[in-house]
Amino acid sequence: MFSEKEIQKIRKQFPILKEKIYSNPLIYIDNAATTQKPLQVIQAIQKYYFTTNANVHRGLHYLSQKATNQVENTRKKIQKFIHAKYSSEIIFTKGTTESINLVASSISYLIKKGDEILISCIEHHSNIVPWQIICKKKGAILKIIPIYNNGYLKLRDFEFLISKKTKIVSISHISNVLGIINPIKYIIKKSHEYGALVLIDGAQSPSNLHLNMQDLNTDFYVFSAHKMYGPTGIGILYGKKKILETICPYQFGGEMIKNVSFEKTTYSDLPFKFEAGTPNIEGIIVWSSAIDFIEKIGLSKIQSYKKELLSYAIQRLSTIDGIQLYGEIKDFSKKSSIISFNLNKLHCFDVGSILDRLGITVRTGHLCAQPLMNFFKVSGMIRASFSVYNTFKEIDYLFEGLLKAKKLLLKY
Repeated sequence: MFSEKEIQKIRKQFPILKEKIYSNPLIYIDNAATTQKPLQVIQAIQKYYFTTNANVHRGLHYLSQKATNQVENTRKKIQKFIHAKYSSEIIFTKGTTESINLVASSISYLIKKGDEILISCIEHHSNIVPWQIICKKKGAILKIIPIYNNGYLKLRDFEFLISKKTKIVSISHISNVLGIINPIKYIIKKSHEYGALVLIDGAQSPSNLHLNMQDLNTDFYVFSAHKMYGPTGIGILYGKKKILETICPYQFGGEMIKNVSFEKTTYSDLPFKFEAGTPNIEGIIVWSSAIDFIEKIGLSKIQSYKKELLSYAIQRLSTIDGIQLYGEIKDFSKKSSIISFNLNKLHCFDVGSILDRLGITVRTGHLCAQPLMNFFKVSGMIRASFSVYNTFKEIDYLFEGLLKAKKLLLKY
């Protein structure tokens, strides 16, 4: 638990929190979409362009070498942050979505007609559509792990669905809608027993969970910087070295080649084999500052505080007559700081619009998970998601805002 003084000290590091929305204080609780950036990250962006800006891995001059060293230092820092075995297993991408598409494209040659790809009912569209496309191109079959009404995966069905025909299992670590933490370690182990590769969509994980690739033993793990206080437009694909060395590149051009002739091209060694073109140099370098921010506070303390916020939010919102909360709301060991709900069968956009006028930012709509909306028989939901700079008082504002929205909308 943070003291009030500690929370205020943390909040002071986020300049945007001083903003007014329609003359109201900003209550930013859309952190599952993207987190706000601390001052040290914002300053790191400026510092890069003031002192370092140069292309990387290609120049002998001082600035190029300086930028290159900083990029590779960030790669090593991420390796340490997720306990990867080699820094060359860290591939820089535009973000989680590109990382999933990279894997889908690069392993497509392994997929044959009649093969099977296994995902779950709760996946983000980014972890559905690439596999649909591969199945359509290859004549493979996409199979779906169903869920219970509380949002938990039906593991018995998973055990029934997986077979020797399964070539890849692609599952989210944490549901971006329900906040449920899936039992991925068991899923990885069982999948490997059948010879299937495993990709874990970790978009919601880095600022919520301690990650250890050696312990998980997954083949691929993907996430972005912007959901962990870093910049947008940059993410990573972690992949086991022995697998990355055998699969095909996703894009082609500069940086990822070793030798080129009109007769033949050979590829660079890892990680550059998968990093065609000029990367988001600024984003990579600045990401290091975001990791420093997390580690200075302590990920365990951040996790504990966000669980307290979640508990308080569920406690308060549950008292609102007519509210429908989705997913597990009792066992916080299996849930991150995300809560999705609807209010009195009112349209989520109407409720969200009123909250917006009150300065309260929530996410509304299908949350990039239309199949999950169909499962719950709703067109959309309201999602509140908390971060280290949120407060219990802000949850009280959300509570009061929902009461105001309910009173106003039920008049019509």
